[in-house]
Amino acid sequence: MAREPLPDADPPPHAPDLRPASAWLARHDLAGARPTPLLAGRLVARERARIVAALIAAALIIAASLAAASTFGGFRPYRTLSLLVLTVLVAGLVTAQLLLDRWVRRVDQRAGAELSRRAAHPIQPGWRAVLGPAYAVYAFATFAGAMALVGSALAVPDPTVRQLAVVLLIGLLGATAINVVQLRHLLRRPVVAEDEESLTVDVIMRVEDARDLTMPNVQLSLPMVLVFGAAPVWWGAAAVAYLLLCLFAYILLRVRTPPSVTVARRAMSLR
Repeated sequence: MAREPLPDADPPPHAPDLRPASAWLARHDLAGARPTPLLAGRLVARERARIVAALIAAALIIAASLAAASTFGGFRPYRTLSLLVLTVLVAGLVTAQLLLDRWVRRVDQRAGAELSRRAAHPIQPGWRAVLGPAYAVYAFATFAGAMALVGSALAVPDPTVRQLAVVLLIGLLGATAINVVQLRHLLRRPVVAEDEESLTVDVIMRVEDARDLTMPNVQLSLPMVLVFGAAPVWWGAAAVAYLLLCLFAYILLRVRTPPSVTVARRAMSLR
């Protein structure tokens, strides 16, 4: 006689752990929603992509710092070579981010192909729903402020300061290109949803990822290279003021704007 499986038997060895998905739903006021292997798998892929993206940003900061250090006491040909190496490395990091986003997109496409059905009226949120005007203005303002700092450093007669400013310019443009690649991926990422709840979850994940992109980690870190280098006192004061102002505005933005779940439900009501 065949034995009946025990009701408390262990799950299959390859079954995803649903506890992180349950905790994620509870943090977003969706405790009534059912955690699924689909959500668990997407959250794992998303977390891995965040870690790799953070490593890419760290590599950019380290590379720019090393290129800046080479400007002190080095020969001019060596300084030029360091700038070329930095430019090539930045291009490689942008490509790495593009490949990372493509991997996440393939994960979502495979997950969508396994759905038994799709949401009746799936939406493809635009930048206003995903990022929002306030975060878009903040991202543009931080970029404009960083470029203004670099431009003022380029006007300094000291050749060492100008060389450091070129390093900052390459790093800032590289960071901006990486952010543009990430935002483009968020806006073009396929909708993976089979019902109203999973559709809300999909939009929440987009909104959170977009908001994380607006944190100007590289833009705030790179000017410090010049602050502790050969920059004039007035430039160092301007860089510190820029840093404090950006941090204050970011905190205010996070406190004053509605949470991601509210933004997602608002976008759902407009479809």
